[in-house]
Amino acid sequence: MKVVITGGSGFIGRAIAERLRAGGHTVSAVSLRTPLSPEVFAGCDTVVHLAGEPVAQRWSAAAKDRILNSRVQGTRTLVAALRLQPPTVLISASAIGYYGSRGDEILTEDSTPGSDFLGQVAVAWEQEARVAEQFGVRVVTPRIGVVLGRGGGALPKMSMPFRFGVGGRLGNGKQWTSWIHLDDLAGLVEFSIATTTIRGALNAVAPHPVTNADFTRELASALHRPAIFPVPAAALRLLLGEMSQVVLASQRVIPEASLRAGFQFRFTDVGEALRQIFTA
Repeated sequence: MKVVITGGSGFIGRAIAERLRAGGHTVSAVSLRTPLSPEVFAGCDTVVHLAGEPVAQRWSAAAKDRILNSRVQGTRTLVAALRLQPPTVLISASAIGYYGSRGDEILTEDSTPGSDFLGQVAVAWEQEARVAEQFGVRVVTPRIGVVLGRGGGALPKMSMPFRFGVGGRLGNGKQWTSWIHLDDLAGLVEFSIATTTIRGALNAVAPHPVTNADFTRELASALHRPAIFPVPAAALRLLLGEMSQVVLASQRVIPEASLRAGFQFRFTDVGEALRQIFTA
């Protein structure tokens, strides 16, 4: 099978490419920063769309425009190119930011979107991807949670205070963190490509979300460090500005569609996942 990945040089893209190549697929990467030629997708069975401006930055008006436009306009440009060379399936990344901050509410793929900035971005992002359904493409939009793995993603920044012995919960620690091990995310993408009954939204998170207090305790344990220095919410807002909403958001997301389709997660316990990452 021929697979084309946008954002293939990133943390998640590299892991997915490695997984697919190990499965015998031919994988190539394209950039959306240069004009797309439909010929790039000639003979392509699957497109995995990951490209987008990083969310983890201070949100100025210009940064928010980049976050929105890179996803909405970038996906629109991609789908327009695919219309001339349609693949069988498009896996177009989304994020659990779709749901907004919802306290203790259990969130499945059928839950309504949030009304905040990232919720609005995710809704528009997914709508652009679903346009490909008009010309016969099966579209899957995995809503990705906090991805845990070595060498990238959120974990290096999250773990740094703990390595210096000054880590602790964020805010009151009661907010829910929905996470997924990088290996499981790559496996879920491969599973979604192969499983023709999967379409639409797919929560790309482990089955057992944890509170931030539990997550930081397990992170400290995996690093053999204490977790005794909580970071007040006010300090996070001062440091990160509006982007602190992401850090303090509570999203208790369950991968109902993945489990129903028969996907088996390798890592369901966050402590086990973190220990594997830091001892690998």
